Amino acid sequence: MTDFDAIYEEGEDEDRLSPSDIDTLAIVPDPVIIRGAGNMTVFGLSNRFEPDFPSELSARVAPEEYKDTIDRINQVLKKTLPMNVKWLFCGCICCCCTLGCSLWPVICLSKRTKHSIEKVLDWENSHLYHKLGLHWHLSKQRCDSSSMLEYVIRIEFIPKMAIDRPD
Repeated sequence: MTDFDAIYEEGEDEDRLSPSDIDTLAIVPDPVIIRGAGNMTVFGLSNRFEPDFPSELSARVAPEEYKDTIDRINQVLKKTLPMNVKWLFCGCICCCCTLGCSLWPVICLSKRTKHSIEKVLDWENSHLYHKLGLHWHLSKQRCDSSSMLEYVIRIEFIPKMAIDRPD
């Protein structure tokens, strides 16, 4: 009698996948991570990325296209990071006198640099990589050797939609 007032959901079993659904799911490979390869890092952003072509992207992207994208990102970093380093040095010298307010310009410049890289990656995604089933973006990741964060380029594979199945 205690079960008389119980309310049950009709679609409880709909959350489980049937064996036919498992076969149609696309297997998406792990994302490719490109770490900074420069000798200088400002607020987690390295001064350059290595243009070596990763083997995981073979048969998906031409090595020339990959190298061109990395070169565009490295040009943005080459143009903006030296100014960030100068402001960081000046901010550290004046930090005691200004109670830390002298570090705000370098924080704003660092955000601008990240935004510029994201704009380059968005342009590349919309013009080339989304058509190839890839999505590039800048993301934070923990360093292997310490608890510090660094910015890496993450290349994710976009799963292909099954066009033979109805919505």
